[in-house]
Amino acid sequence: MKPIKFDRDETKAIVGEIQDYFRNELDEDIGAIPAEMLMAFFAERMGAYFYNRGVYDAQKLIRERMDSLTDDIFGLEQPTKHSR
Repeated sequence: MKPIKFDRDETKAIVGEIQDYFRNELDEDIGAIPAEMLMAFFAERMGAYFYNRGVYDAQKLIRERMDSLTDDIFGLEQPTKHSR
C-alpha cells in the first residue's frame, strides 16, 4: 500500500481537529508541529486499518448491489417450457 498522503488543506484541517480534540477533551494545548507529527504517526501506523475498513465496506456494498442486480435480471426472465 502506498503511504497515505494528505494535501496542504487536508493536513491543516486534520491538525486543527487534533488541536481541538486535545483542547476540548484533554484540556491541553498542542502545537501545530506536534499535532502534525501525531497525524503522521496515525497515518503511518494506523492508516492501513482505516483504509482496509473502507475497502471492506466498499466490497460489501458492491456485493449487495450485485446481488440486487442479479435478482433484477432474473426478474426479466420470461417463462418457457425449458426449466433450468
